[in-house]
Amino acid sequence: MEVRSELKQNIYEIFKDFLTGITKLEELDNATNIFLLRFQQGLCLLKRSPIVTSSKLIENILKNNETRRLKSYVEAGCINIDDAARSTRDLHTSLSGLSDHLIKAQSLLSDLERLTDDAALAIETATKLSTQLDEESSDDLRQVTSEENETVPFAQEPEVTEYATVIAVVYSMVKQNYVMQEKVVRSLSLKTSFDELDTYTLMWSLRPFVEDEIMNRAWKLFLHSDEPSGRR
Repeated sequence: MEVRSELKQNIYEIFKDFLTGITKLEELDNATNIFLLRFQQGLCLLKRSPIVTSSKLIENILKNNETRRLKSYVEAGCINIDDAARSTRDLHTSLSGLSDHLIKAQSLLSDLERLTDDAALAIETATKLSTQLDEESSDDLRQVTSEENETVPFAQEPEVTEYATVIAVVYSMVKQNYVMQEKVVRSLSLKTSFDELDTYTLMWSLRPFVEDEIMNRAWKLFLHSDEPSGRR
């Protein structure tokens, strides 16, 4: 029974550490979103369409206010030097922040992958233990159900298997979301269109590969589970 208790404690601790890592990854995603928005704003300013001088109204305004400063501004594409310099800095800072995000996210994903493997190994160990107990026919090391009066192997305990299942599913989701983010960051350049940027910022915020229902299930399982030691 002591071995079984240790295994159950182990899978619970893995699940708790896994959700802690997921929280850190979500916080990182939310904080990094501002870099993508800044890149969008900076690029929009640099690629802003010039004044349409073919308009009769605009033509009259320019003609009646034809100063050297206004003429230079129009010839420069309606972007002054200070705005252009600031936008260029914003683009560089944003790309640097997004690249740093990929490094940090990849590190967190590596930890989550390790915990996913640990959970799978814990279930495998529990299954082997159950098989060994069945072979030895040790009634003292079996859990008997009250309704059907039949042996239930440790690995088949609903709470334990659900921990491992949820871990595997959630890891797969956040991994796919990271791959999407990586593709977005790698594709950003001065040639990126406004439509592409709108789609990128939307997808970054929506996290399309992460299903809220499954995430809610994970947190509900954690909040409504007793620790093996009996603590809440």
